[in-house]
Formats: sequence, structure tokens, C-alpha cells
Amino acid sequence: MFHLIAVGRMKDRVERDLFDRYANRLSPRIKLVELPEGRGAPNEIKRREGQAILAALPDRAIVVAMDEGGRTYDSLAFSRAVEQWVETPRPLCFVIGGAEGLDAAVVQRADHTLSLGKMTWPHMLVRGMLAEQLYRARAISAGHPYHRAGRP
Repeated sequence: MFHLIAVGRMKDRVERDLFDRYANRLSPRIKLVELPEGRGAPNEIKRREGQAILAALPDRAIVVAMDEGGRTYDSLAFSRAVEQWVETPRPLCFVIGGAEGLDAAVVQRADHTLSLGKMTWPHMLVRGMLAEQLYRARAISAGHPYHRAGRP
């Protein structure tokens, strides 16, 4: 099972539908844990959200932090990475911070960091984008025609 720990609750129907479209197709399934957004000054928000994320991590999890400074992959390389992570006996957990980003303690705990590109994305939209990329990665591994490599 994939785990996704994310700060904030998806209230917008469009964002929820995008996430659900791919999460419902994904195998193994993805368990979404939504944490409350922090309050206070930006550094205090990040600290509190970071503590909540760390507390919510499954035991011994392989943690992949969604971070703008993280590694970028093309689809085939991401598929290979996901397959390696899934093959371990440890739970695979992705984490998405809130509007202020991830606290340094979460990034330090992470086994890997992942960026969806150099642009900044709203943290609620990242959930759907990540679910789609996980679905794509699994489709590539299964030889499913969803991913159309080599298009001009």
C-alpha cells in the first residue's frame, strides 16, 4: 500500500476529483492521511505541521518528501524508482507539506526528495499530480499502454 500524508483537507471538488481519478485506479491502493494546517507565524506553522507529519509516518517507512528542491525524474526513471521502493518490505510514504512547505526535520527524515519540476505548485494540486504520476509509473511497469513514450 502507498501512503500519502498531506497537510490540509481537500475541500475543492475539482482537486478531490483529480486525486480520486488516479488514486482509485492505483494498485497498490493509496491511503491518504490529511493533517490540519498549522497556525501562527510561517516558521511556527512549518514546525507544527512537520511534527504532525513525523508523528503520522508508518513505522520504518521509506519516506519520499515532495519538495521543490527534490530530485526530478522522467516518467521511466520514476517508474523504476517506484518499483525499487515498492519491492522493499517497508511501507512507502509520500509527504506533502502545507502552503509554507515542509519543515527541515521532515526533509532530513526523508529517504528521498521528489520535485514535480521547477515551478511552484499549490499543495492541494500536488496530490492529484502525484497520484497520476504513481498511476503512470505502475502502468509503465505493467506494460500498460497508458504511458505513450516516444510521442513527438
